[in-house]
Amino acid sequence: MNIAIFLPNWIGDAVMATPAVRALRDHYRDARITLVVRPNVAGVFSGCNWFDDVVFMRGKSWQDGTASAALKLRGRDIDLAVLFPNSFRAALTAWLGGCKRRIGYARYGRSALLTDALAPMRDAAGKLAVSPVIDAYNLLAVRAGCLDPGVKMRLSTTPEDEADADAVWRGAGLLRYREVICLNPGAAFGAAKHWPTDYFAALARDLADKRGAGVLVLCGPAERPLSQEIAAKARHPAVHALGDQATPVRMDGPPLSLGLTKACVRRSDLLVTTDSGPRHFAAAFDRPVVTLFGPTWIDWTETYHPQAIHLQKKVDCGPCQLRVCPLDHKCMKHLLPAEAFAAAEGLLRLGKSA
Repeated sequence: MNIAIFLPNWIGDAVMATPAVRALRDHYRDARITLVVRPNVAGVFSGCNWFDDVVFMRGKSWQDGTASAALKLRGRDIDLAVLFPNSFRAALTAWLGGCKRRIGYARYGRSALLTDALAPMRDAAGKLAVSPVIDAYNLLAVRAGCLDPGVKMRLSTTPEDEADADAVWRGAGLLRYREVICLNPGAAFGAAKHWPTDYFAALARDLADKRGAGVLVLCGPAERPLSQEIAAKARHPAVHALGDQATPVRMDGPPLSLGLTKACVRRSDLLVTTDSGPRHFAAAFDRPVVTLFGPTWIDWTETYHPQAIHLQKKVDCGPCQLRVCPLDHKCMKHLLPAEAFAAAEGLLRLGKSA
């Protein structure tokens, strides 16, 4: 049997799909499983053994994206396609790719392209229900014949990822600290999710001063200046920018990759993050995590992680789900560093008493 799994287009959503992907692998042990995924998300699954092959969905053009992926799928004679993205494009690719059975949600006018079109959850008013994405993904796996996958997310790292993280720990001198706390200031969704850099710097300084922690400010290639800015503003020798230890591409040191970020989160004692992909890395690796929410609904991305604290201010304009705030961004500005520090301390104390 040949199976195609269309992965979500966002890093955090891809992590939330891991219980369902794992269930499909367990249920169809002898199947050949192909992941259909954007190149920038593929690193999430590096080190995992739940798939045999990868087809990339590149760009947004017909030729480089949809047509190319569909042609590759047609050559793999796919019996079953499970579509986690709700996009019309994903359904069209599966249909053009000759996938015999196509399971996904009936969204965006694509029902005719699916053999199994599941109705999305709606509230009493008929509007799309605000409910955990992980539950919606699991229902797709159940429709494909799996038992309930559960909600435990899991990830792996590769030996290369861990070697790169070793280099960062040595380069920044993080081995000398009794605990290492990672901060993740980035969010690809948009500026509305960002917490002020001055707040991150103040939090980093407090964690270093009051807890004696080493602090590592994480980043991807596009966020390298952001991590360096926060470390510089902290003005503390125990606060380090990942952007100072790694480069966008592998040169003399480790590259700024998803694999490196996963390895850094996995070995940290705690993560403080915006509502973005690394938050889900922490849950998958059983690391304590404090998430700073602003414009987004917490319920959409509930991780069911027992070592998680969600911080969010109630404001009259939110959660708005906007990528850029048209007002004064009070949902994030009213969330103060002292609150994040208290939440971090609470989780660290809880972990030490367990």
